[in-house]
Amino acid sequence: MPVDIFSALADPTRRKILEMLADHDGFPASDIHSQFQVSAQAVSQHLKILREAGLVHVEKKAQQRIYRINTEAMAEFEDWVISMKRRWSSRLDALDTVLKAEMEKLKQTQKE
Repeated sequence: MPVDIFSALADPTRRKILEMLADHDGFPASDIHSQFQVSAQAVSQHLKILREAGLVHVEKKAQQRIYRINTEAMAEFEDWVISMKRRWSSRLDALDTVLKAEMEKLKQTQKE
């Protein structure tokens, strides 16, 4: 069963792994493991979740597993975030308009 992208991103260790992969074009699993104070098995589980969510790709090279960020999945996530930001910005702009109108009414009432 695929892992939801939001569940995958909820964990700070997985976000840190994605940040590391964003800074490198391919990162061996052993190098990823060495960056954390948890067991290799725990990091492997995080990598598995990121793979299942479609956020990373893995490639076998000899005895190594090389991880890369899935830029397409990240672009889709970014599009969703931008869409949500637009929706909320629109609602906040409407709220701002209402609050300004109410402030003007209050000022008028206080002058009278």
